[in-house]
Amino acid sequence: MDLTSVRKAYQRYAPIYDRVFGPALNAGRMRTVRAVNRLPAARLLEVGVGTGLSLPHYRRDHRVVGVDISREMLAVAKQRVERDRLNNAEILEMDAESLAFADGAFDVVVAMYVVSVVPHPRRCLDEIMRVCRPGGTIFICNHFLSPRKAGIARSIAPLGRWLGWRPEFTLHQLLGDSRLEVINQRPVPPLGLFTIIECRNPAA
Repeated sequence: MDLTSVRKAYQRYAPIYDRVFGPALNAGRMRTVRAVNRLPAARLLEVGVGTGLSLPHYRRDHRVVGVDISREMLAVAKQRVERDRLNNAEILEMDAESLAFADGAFDVVVAMYVVSVVPHPRRCLDEIMRVCRPGGTIFICNHFLSPRKAGIARSIAPLGRWLGWRPEFTLHQLLGDSRLEVINQRPVPPLGLFTIIECRNPAA
């Protein structure tokens, strides 16, 4: 997996993403947003915001910044922000592995369907932790390989580069020896293929 293949994959997906991937990934997206909305008003960063499908659903007292590496996906997100008059949202082109924000700039960081897409997942996680304030909340919604998913993952693994994601990505590969405190972990539809992980960022 490399940045060029990721950009090419999402350049292909951008015109059809909302119609094809939107419904398939909606359950995890909406459950994550609902969990965020139970928190106090926050400075919120969504890493890998894509076409911005989540943006209209955040409470308007959250100040939301959405970043993504794909210009084509962001063009759709910007149209959504304008169309829905989302004055609380800002869209920026940015690499998730090199976030141009100060340490502790956000109270909450959300990463949905992105950590198995970036070239270096742990580097992305380190950046997420860096820009989230100490004691802040991090939500990760993603596919993680489990024994019952192994057969499917291995069958499509050779297509991973073209698809733009890692079918065989495990939770241990992401968290490993991370200092993140996992508060909650729960599977979501379809068929429990995805998992929402709610974490507390450790003190500096």
